[in-house]
Amino acid sequence: MIYVFVRWLLRVFYSVVFRFEAVGLENIPATGPVVLCSNHISNFDPPTVGIKVKRKVHYMAKAELFEIPVFGSLIRALGAFPVKRGGVSKDAIRSAIALLENGGVMGIFPEGSRKAPSGMGKKGAAMIAMRSHATVIPVAVIGTYKPFRKMIIRYGQPIDMAAFIQDSSSDVLERVTEEIMANIREMVRQG
Repeated sequence: MIYVFVRWLLRVFYSVVFRFEAVGLENIPATGPVVLCSNHISNFDPPTVGIKVKRKVHYMAKAELFEIPVFGSLIRALGAFPVKRGGVSKDAIRSAIALLENGGVMGIFPEGSRKAPSGMGKKGAAMIAMRSHATVIPVAVIGTYKPFRKMIIRYGQPIDMAAFIQDSSSDVLERVTEEIMANIREMVRQG
């Protein structure tokens, strides 16, 4: 209930302040596991990726945020779960895969950080998507979050994972990651 209310508030806010437009929502499956893989330009990106999606979108968030009184409870209610920074968090990966195996939707930023070199992705999103057999949707956040300037979120066509699922070569995660990032870069380039 809180998720639906906050999503509605943010839709209104984004529409007025950022002249927000979502393109390609029809590419997101109505059921089944989905990983939304987006570029990462701002702390505003998680709500940006999820507010127009009809399904609840879950995210990993750094564990320290859950220790902040009230805020920690709020982000948990909004679908976030903790990840320890500075290494691989097996608990967070297990939580992500379980969420997807139960047919959930997860938002992931393959760049890992807003400060990452633009267009470079980490393998975690590819690994989670492949292990859970989720549909991967590339997502591009386009704009600058400046008031009254147009912001666009573009949801691309699902990435065909069939060729990768049967591949057991050592570089398959790198190739999946590059495919995801290439799709995101192209959508950002197109604007």
